[in-house]
Amino acid sequence: MQLALNEDQRQVLDFVEALARPFASAPLHDAGLALESEELDAALVENGFLDVMTVEELGPVTAALVVEKLARLPFAVEAAASALVRPLIDPELPRPLCLVEEGRTSALLRFLRPGATVVVVGPSGVRSFTASEELIAPAQEDTLYAYPVAFLTGLPEATIAHDVDPVEITRAWRVAMAAEAAGLLGAALTSVVTYVSERKQFGRPLATFQAMRHRLAEAQVVTNTVYWLAMRAAASGDYADAAMALLHAQEAAKRVCYDYHQFLGGMGMTLEHPLHLWTYRLKLLTAELGGRGAQGLAAAEALWG
Repeated sequence: MQLALNEDQRQVLDFVEALARPFASAPLHDAGLALESEELDAALVENGFLDVMTVEELGPVTAALVVEKLARLPFAVEAAASALVRPLIDPELPRPLCLVEEGRTSALLRFLRPGATVVVVGPSGVRSFTASEELIAPAQEDTLYAYPVAFLTGLPEATIAHDVDPVEITRAWRVAMAAEAAGLLGAALTSVVTYVSERKQFGRPLATFQAMRHRLAEAQVVTNTVYWLAMRAAASGDYADAAMALLHAQEAAKRVCYDYHQFLGGMGMTLEHPLHLWTYRLKLLTAELGGRGAQGLAAAEALWG
């Protein structure tokens, strides 16, 4: 695996960073439970950053890098499914894209709204439809997931069947989630390190206490591993790599988010600090695609059959 970015990848990430710079900070005293920006979404589409996977010189690794970079923003962006899954189904599918497992006729979906494209993935195949108001029930306003979410209440009678392998789509779905989780974990860690480096107790910054330094170092190792496993899965296209990457991402989220909120003394559980914009998104990702148990079973099946 090539661990260094090539020139094309560096340029793409530099452009994404420049475009996203105005959205890198949460609004002061107005960090709601979920932040979105139509301006950011439109700019990403206009500049083709959600279509880099279809460019032969860039491919899925660059798409995963873009997803990871965008996940670090306090604003939630529907990028993972569009960048890594949509090109395999139909690059012209209208966004936002909402993925749901077959058999879940009632599910809480990220970015679900009228006009969104819902893609149903399961053993019988891959099919899609345009979400209408009749099939959507709004979630409570105080939902704790930091994504715009709504409930899918059922499926329409007519759907569009896609001639693609559902196993391959599930693999890409796992890679997309792992890349997104890597960015969320990285941004959460950066936010915590900034806080404990500035917050003083007993006359010295919290970050200077050995016990906290050790736990932050462990969190950094875990976060880095999520990133590299996601990139490996994107590069290899292997089903087992994808399952292992998402399994580790979901395990890592469960492991470190408790520490992060504890380090902030509960501040991250309020709207006074933007930590929740990353950790609450991770909370929802840990349950998607069957959670850690399903990823473990998928990895074991792929490795040992």
